[in-house]
Amino acid sequence: MSRAFVFPGQGAQTIGMGRDLAEASAAARAVFETVDDALGERLSALIWEGEIERLTLTENAQPALMATSLAAMAALGEAGVTVEHAAFVAGHSLGEYSALCAAGALDLADTARLLRIRGRAMQAAVPVGEGAMAALLGLDLAGARAVAEAAARETGAVCAAANDNDPAQVVVSGARRAVERALDLAKEAGAKRALLLPVSAPFHCALMQPAAEAMAEALAEVDIRAPRVPVVANVTAAPESDPARIRALLVDQITGAVRWRESVAAMVARGVTEFWEIGAGKALSGMIRRIAREAETRTLGTAAEVTAAVESMTGGN
Repeated sequence: MSRAFVFPGQGAQTIGMGRDLAEASAAARAVFETVDDALGERLSALIWEGEIERLTLTENAQPALMATSLAAMAALGEAGVTVEHAAFVAGHSLGEYSALCAAGALDLADTARLLRIRGRAMQAAVPVGEGAMAALLGLDLAGARAVAEAAARETGAVCAAANDNDPAQVVVSGARRAVERALDLAKEAGAKRALLLPVSAPFHCALMQPAAEAMAEALAEVDIRAPRVPVVANVTAAPESDPARIRALLVDQITGAVRWRESVAAMVARGVTEFWEIGAGKALSGMIRRIAREAETRTLGTAAEVTAAVESMTGGN
């Protein structure tokens, strides 16, 4: 059975995530301690005991979700399951940084600091309230692009397909007035639902260019190594292993679309039959089942789920 390890993006955060991993595994606990040290604050206290409003702030949610994913990887590693047990790794938006760290391309401390910079830069790129994102349910990518292009044309403002999540869920992003117009146009085009998302900035569109420039500067200062297994990149939906190309793609990712549907399909086409969602939540597993109904999915966000996954491997799967 060929596996891929996939890592969640923003929106999966919950208070208490990863705490039982840290209690059950010294290696998982060390991940949170390293992230705390890298950021110069006890992010772990916010994750486990803080207020969800603070945790949801982009600058906190991004390193927090990465830390939880890498803690689960560390717990797997203690049990003898390493990233080499996957044929590919991939992550949704910020999850791509988790995937790169898990695959050894980025150091954990560097990853934490990069995501803190990324979160702050993405938030600062557009004043709060001026941007928006919306999920269009029941439209495919072509339909969502047509809606976004029409909304941009009518309003004279940015609106673009930002996340191609699965065959019937595409997220558009841009200026608030354009995204709000896209809601109406999507319903006219036959969308089952079209709703604004509770996010603080319009991610993965041209309005994020200032953040892309900030990340180019930050990434230039960080060592990136060839990953131990190929990383399927958001913006190419293809396996990538060259460090220079990975660095450039992480910059492109800020303004580029997350091609998640195509990424999953690419892994399936290369023989992947099982996806392990490493970290908080189950959103990616739901998307994967809608993209590749024959694929098996497993979530690994708790100590019990890690134990069950290890047992599934030792059982011969």
